[in-house]
Amino acid sequence: MTTSSPQQAFEALSRDYLERSLALSPTEATLLGDHRYDGRWPDLSKEGDAQQQRFEEEILGRLRAIPKDALSAEARVDAEMLDTQLRYSVFSRAELKPAELHPLSYTGVIGQGLDPLVNREFGTRASRAESLASRLDGIPAILGVARTRLTRPSKVQTETALHQTAGLLALTEKDLPEQFKDLPAVPAAAARAAASLRQFQTFLKEELLPRSDGSFRIGRERFTAKLRFVLDDQVDPDALARSARALLDRTQEAMVDTAKEVWAEDRLGALPPLGTAEQRRAFVRRVLDHLAKQTPTSQSILGDSRGWLEKATAFVRSKDLVRVPDEPLKVVEMPEYRRGVGVAYCDSSGPLEPKPETFFAISPPPSDWAPARVQSFFREYNQSMLADLTVHEAMPGHYLQIMHSNTYPSKLRAVLGSGPFVEGWAVYSEWLMASKSFGGAKVKLQQQKMILRTTANALLDHGIHTGDMDERQAMDLMTRDAFQEEGEAAGKWNRARLTSAQLTTYFFGFQEMMKLREAAQTRPGFSERVYHDRLLSHGSPGLRYLRQLMAAQGG
Repeated sequence: MTTSSPQQAFEALSRDYLERSLALSPTEATLLGDHRYDGRWPDLSKEGDAQQQRFEEEILGRLRAIPKDALSAEARVDAEMLDTQLRYSVFSRAELKPAELHPLSYTGVIGQGLDPLVNREFGTRASRAESLASRLDGIPAILGVARTRLTRPSKVQTETALHQTAGLLALTEKDLPEQFKDLPAVPAAAARAAASLRQFQTFLKEELLPRSDGSFRIGRERFTAKLRFVLDDQVDPDALARSARALLDRTQEAMVDTAKEVWAEDRLGALPPLGTAEQRRAFVRRVLDHLAKQTPTSQSILGDSRGWLEKATAFVRSKDLVRVPDEPLKVVEMPEYRRGVGVAYCDSSGPLEPKPETFFAISPPPSDWAPARVQSFFREYNQSMLADLTVHEAMPGHYLQIMHSNTYPSKLRAVLGSGPFVEGWAVYSEWLMASKSFGGAKVKLQQQKMILRTTANALLDHGIHTGDMDERQAMDLMTRDAFQEEGEAAGKWNRARLTSAQLTTYFFGFQEMMKLREAAQTRPGFSERVYHDRLLSHGSPGLRYLRQLMAAQGG
């Protein structure tokens, strides 16, 4: 009888965890690129929860029986990340109760399960349509579970679920029948799904909304625990909020000098008085208002984004900042049913996908928006902001980082990828490009404004969930301190009440990326290309592990 080493035992456990967790989470498997379960849904019932919990407790027990100090450095990181993920799942089920309190967990999983089958190009169109029809036929069962399990959510949860249900109805009643009219199984299944969504819409409006009196705040104790799981670090939420406020204040002051550059370049006249903090704030706002006039249009925004992507890619190559991936990247128009929140997103194929595929999706405003709302949208997402967004979402932000990450040998680490790492790199990449003068002072001013948004995100997250921040305070923070347009701020107020801990990932990730950078560049022979390639060579680990891995490599 052969006794396996701790390393071999962990590798076997990793394979077993991946195989069984993907079978239990079919929509997640599809997103990751494993298409064996594309026609199925996860079991969201109490029985399904119990099965998931037994599985996680079994894996956690086996994991803890393996001596971590006998593993390789990289395997130790994977083991710690898996341990955190399993414990977070147990905490979430017991303390946050999404099945009972988050109607968005049901509408969200439906959208997540349908979207890749509609918009991606893996397999064949016929095979995707077959899986799509099967998932559409499973929607009534999901909505039946939702009606049974939902208790007293917050009002904003139910109101947003109503909006998402309306979007899913448009998809099943209009978009899918048109897009798959040559494959009758899809329109037929879409019609059955639409009927159940209509019933669910009535349930949300007439039954759930009247009893939606739960708090959107999760409270200090739960927020602290959740934040430590999400960031995978023993952080002090109050200290993190203080750091965010300090960076916001420093960035506001730095923006005055950048605004002066724009003022001089565009010959806007004599400088106004800048002696007081209020005068400096008004000056920055005035320059941002000037940039807000230089907007794309609904007709030009796609072409403008392609142009910025070409410029950003050429810039990264010319400065030799980091290895540019060869995998394809398409700039596409965002589907109508996904519009209305932000102007862009990066949708990359998962690490298990045999054929890599990334979409940089750009959104004209939804077709039913009033002219004033369209104008506000484009004021926020003007040409200079579009350049900075292209950096964040694509080059050298999310697209570049995820393509690097997908080549890392550990599939477990790829599946468990750290949100703070992913978002931290994207925000850091904005800083990097601005520090090299990509797009000049105008883009730098927008990058600094995005730092204000990043810090305001963390302050919103903290103020809402550990305290009693109200809408007026939140809107004042965003519009006055972070210079956001009214429409953008209103959307973020909603998002901050619907989520917890996620909005802090941007600030925390950026802060940790900057600490690593500042330490590395003091060492003799520092090379940005070598440093960035090394940093991205570890996949997407939690940032405390990245610190260890980079220190072990001397960088």
